[in-house]
Amino acid sequence: MKRLLLLGGVTEALAMARTLGPQHIYSLAGVGRVPTDLACQVRVGGYGGAEGLAQFIRTQGIDLLVDATHPYAAQISQNAALAAQQAGIPCWALRRPAWQSTPADDWREVEDWSALITALASFKRPLFTLGREPMQHLHEIPAQQFWTLRALDSYPGNERCEVIGARGPFLLEDERELFKRRDIDVLISKNSGSGATEPKLQVARERGVPVLILKRPLLPPVDREFSTVETLREALAQDFL
Repeated sequence: MKRLLLLGGVTEALAMARTLGPQHIYSLAGVGRVPTDLACQVRVGGYGGAEGLAQFIRTQGIDLLVDATHPYAAQISQNAALAAQQAGIPCWALRRPAWQSTPADDWREVEDWSALITALASFKRPLFTLGREPMQHLHEIPAQQFWTLRALDSYPGNERCEVIGARGPFLLEDERELFKRRDIDVLISKNSGSGATEPKLQVARERGVPVLILKRPLLPPVDREFSTVETLREALAQDFL
């Protein structure tokens, strides 16, 4: 049976990893929790760019690379596509469809952090759900604003910012309570397409709260692209499962 290297980073990747046998490798950057109950091998850490990943592919005798990293992990996806090309193997990708706004939503897409801060200027109580990135800017918080940041783990804030450590999936009622208790007047989010974090968008819609959406990065072309675990599993079934 052929050997697969699965680059994880989204919930769907873990679901895929649970179906893999011991000859396959599930690879994680090491930011989140590392599963200990998988039949496949688990590797944690980086590779040293595309060249390092290509060397690992050759050394381990990998036949197929599957990129199931986060939609905003553009550099990792670039490295994966290039490494597969250098190693002479196919690269497939599991890519979540983006969330789509409705007529009841007030979504405002921003290109980068600078554009986000400009768009945020008129608000007072933002809720950031971008992970750890905003913590690099706590010293830049305007005097009229109080930030609530939600990340995987709790970190120290300051007098104008509180960091909440929490992991999805998030329940709709809990999100309603958070928006109400913090008096949130704007939500900042990536367009991850994840069902586990989507309830915050419904609450913003219900409360008439604008959503500043960080634009998705462009990802490299790959040999095959899948939008669901089910279609990926079907494609892998004959040679890898």
